[in-house]
Amino acid sequence: MFKSTLYTRLKQYVDGERHSVIDTEEEHDFTGKNILLAEDIDINWEIANEIFSAVGLQLEWAVNGQECVDKFVKSEVGFYDAILMDVRMPVMNGYDATRAIRALDRPDKNIPIIAMTADAFADDAQRCFESGMNDHLTKPLDIRECMRTFQKYFK
Repeated sequence: MFKSTLYTRLKQYVDGERHSVIDTEEEHDFTGKNILLAEDIDINWEIANEIFSAVGLQLEWAVNGQECVDKFVKSEVGFYDAILMDVRMPVMNGYDATRAIRALDRPDKNIPIIAMTADAFADDAQRCFESGMNDHLTKPLDIRECMRTFQKYFK
């Protein structure tokens, strides 16, 4: 998310305006969908949580790849509908976390894993796909692209 967009949205609340956080032509409702978000930067988590909860998504936060794998392993089979995976994190990066999840002996190990990274080049996306991720979103987040991606996996 660009600083200018964040400023504009926060200013709306300070000025008493009440606009949707998501400014698109379409209405999106992903109520009941559970997302595991692996993200090591607090402000990125807060922004993602605000944006995605506005469309009904329930997010759970993992601060690194290892914690993401651990939370997935401890969850009930089928609990999570998707994982949003940052690529660069401490302890275990997103590539290794994805490979670890794909290697599990669980029926839901093929859960959609969507990269959420500042790495925007084709080679970066290819590396995500090679590690087992299903899709690639770039930071700053394009909200419309996020919604299209969610729709693709939550049909």
